[in-house]
Amino acid sequence: MNDPLTVIGRLRRTTDAIIGEADLCERLAAGRPLRIKYGVDLTAPDLHLGHAVNLWMMRQLQDLGHQVVFLLGDLTTRVGDPTGRSDTRPVLTPEEISANASSFLEQVSLVLRTEPSVFEVRRNSEWYDGMRIAELLGLFGQVTQAQLMSRDMFRARVEAGREIGVHELVYPVLQGYDSFAMRSDLTIVGSDQLFNEQLGRHFQQRLGMPPQVVITTTITPGLDGRAKQSKSLNNYIGLTDTPQDKFGKLMSIPDELVEPYAHVYTELPLETVAALAASAEAGGPAARDAKLRLAAAVVTRYHGAGTARTELQSFQQTFTHRTQPTEIPTVVLDHPVTTVLDLLAAVRPSETRSQLRRLIHQGAVTINNTRATDPTHPVDPATPLVIRSGPRTWHQIHPTP
Repeated sequence: MNDPLTVIGRLRRTTDAIIGEADLCERLAAGRPLRIKYGVDLTAPDLHLGHAVNLWMMRQLQDLGHQVVFLLGDLTTRVGDPTGRSDTRPVLTPEEISANASSFLEQVSLVLRTEPSVFEVRRNSEWYDGMRIAELLGLFGQVTQAQLMSRDMFRARVEAGREIGVHELVYPVLQGYDSFAMRSDLTIVGSDQLFNEQLGRHFQQRLGMPPQVVITTTITPGLDGRAKQSKSLNNYIGLTDTPQDKFGKLMSIPDELVEPYAHVYTELPLETVAALAASAEAGGPAARDAKLRLAAAVVTRYHGAGTARTELQSFQQTFTHRTQPTEIPTVVLDHPVTTVLDLLAAVRPSETRSQLRRLIHQGAVTINNTRATDPTHPVDPATPLVIRSGPRTWHQIHPTP
């Protein structure tokens, strides 16, 4: 079906490591469709460009005839993945889990093909809900306490004197067994999931199945250039963001992120990526132009070249030339506002007040073309107001009755 060296070569652009590369070559050479495990914890249904790195690699394999098995971790979500956590995750209700599952399916379809020949949906409650206690204990008996405590976040929590629930200790065991239950040939994950997927290889080998290949992918910082993309930090670009939002957010990144973002978030030739990196390093207008090229490439990938051209022209008009857009969304105030911070909270309700204060202090907010730098400065909503917050976000407030 596929030449192994060609396929792996295409994947290497966003690959950090391949565990079992020889096995991958052998399976590709055999010519049968691979079963590619893609498992999600249903606690946070907002996918961003970082998640999409893995999705685009899977899409390449789907286009070659391989099948993505999309595993909705409805049972393991009740447990809570401790990855990257310094405390215990809250437990979601079945209704919340179901709603998040629907959202995930909708979002992955923005990248992955979903026809049955290359896409299958499973839920791990299929095998865990019917598992007897004796079977579950036998499963736990194949993993040692030392194996689990070798995980860095567990050690860190113990050293910090924080509690670890038994259910959190068994989460990697459950995720690992998923690989056996769904007969996974390959999984593509961020390096933060390597421990859990190594347990998948462990169970497959112990239970008489060839171990899955694990590809770990490049993880890039969020928009602030520090922590990885996260909704809680508001430093991410969501898959469901509008083309305008994607473009504007990419124009806001530090210059040093141009090269890694172009490398992993676009399909630009590597020589073009290197040229953009050099322009970004030069700073000034050259860095701005590099970001314009990057933003256009990302928008093209998700929304098409025509939309990218429109957003490029719009950005240059409203930001470079400082002109006000002709169409501005109107916000109706449903509660009193008396300060700049109150007003900004009314037009950007999804953000925390600390995030909004930061935006104000950065000088990114203007009201009727006057920069607002004091969150406590009084405003009069009885007069027409046009608020600009950030490079391309505009709102208008009509006088209250």
